[in-house]
Amino acid sequence: MNDVITLLRTLVAVDSTSTRSNLPLLDVLERVLAPLNARCERQRYVDAAGVEKANLLVHVGQGLPELALVGHTDCVPFDVSWTDALVLTERDGKLYGRGANDTKAFIAAACVAALDVHQQLGKPFALIFTADEELGCLGAKKLLEAGLGKTRRAIIGEPTSLRPIRANKGYCLAEVEVVGKEGHSAYPDTGANANVGAARLIVELDAFSRGPLRERTQPGFEPPFTTLNVGLLSGGKAKNVIGGSARFTLEWRPLPGQDVRVVLDEVERLGRQLSQAEPRFVVNVHAARLDRGYDTPQDADVVRFLEEATGKAADTVAFGTEGPQLAALGAVPVVFGPGDITVAHQTGEFVPKAELLAAADVLRRALVQFCGR
Repeated sequence: MNDVITLLRTLVAVDSTSTRSNLPLLDVLERVLAPLNARCERQRYVDAAGVEKANLLVHVGQGLPELALVGHTDCVPFDVSWTDALVLTERDGKLYGRGANDTKAFIAAACVAALDVHQQLGKPFALIFTADEELGCLGAKKLLEAGLGKTRRAIIGEPTSLRPIRANKGYCLAEVEVVGKEGHSAYPDTGANANVGAARLIVELDAFSRGPLRERTQPGFEPPFTTLNVGLLSGGKAKNVIGGSARFTLEWRPLPGQDVRVVLDEVERLGRQLSQAEPRFVVNVHAARLDRGYDTPQDADVVRFLEEATGKAADTVAFGTEGPQLAALGAVPVVFGPGDITVAHQTGEFVPKAELLAAADVLRRALVQFCGR
């Protein structure tokens, strides 16, 4: 069998921080997977900063793949104080390194699984490696726009502690600006304080989030309703100037199947209401992200397989994944992988060695189960 730890060491050594090109990592993956005699296709694009990126699709066999193993190649930045971030280091049964947990461990396990069992397979399968997941699933959205990456089933790598995740909430962002009228703070009636206007909007949105937004629930999620958060807030120019503008960032995570505009429509309505009460207020709302969730049925064959293979019941998560994009491409998606999401995105990120080895075994069995002769 191929050595999954050695491969993970090779992958961690390549700095694939989202601000960099992921092409060097794709070069490594194509070399490693050469024995598959696969059709490799790169969907290239240039990001907003002018950096060349690509999604890599590795297709084995003819026709629609029965199963695709999907992993994102990009990682979050690491602190300069973590001097061995790109050197896989083993301590106490844990493998440390940037991306070791999120999600190069899954990528290594997927590659090794395919290399180990491909000669036993008679049905088509695919390996899909995406770019810019950490920046908003941008690579997966590029696949969806082009209609690339279609498959019957998809196992999508994320650190889930080897628990199959059959659903996740959506992820949405909006930037809200309240423009008022500046003036001398000693004469408040000469202006319209945008800070106050923004505060009124936020109070109304908080009431909406604790009332109407909780009326729709979906069992299996924690919490079982759509959540809303004001994460960033700024406004004003000086302590003795009536605030002329204020901005806040609104984030919400809608339930699968719920209209992603549920919060956007409400903030637009409240903005109009605010402007009617004080015509000097202008409210501008910009939707920065409107990502849906996905919800794979509990009895889907790929869910049942992963439950049986791991001995763990399928669950749901509130954070976003590439599941919605794969679902939109026609797949039955499940998120699964070694490592714990709570240790991702931090100095000292690690994946348990035992989970890495177990993940490779589960993915071998998955390929044989769905793509065997």
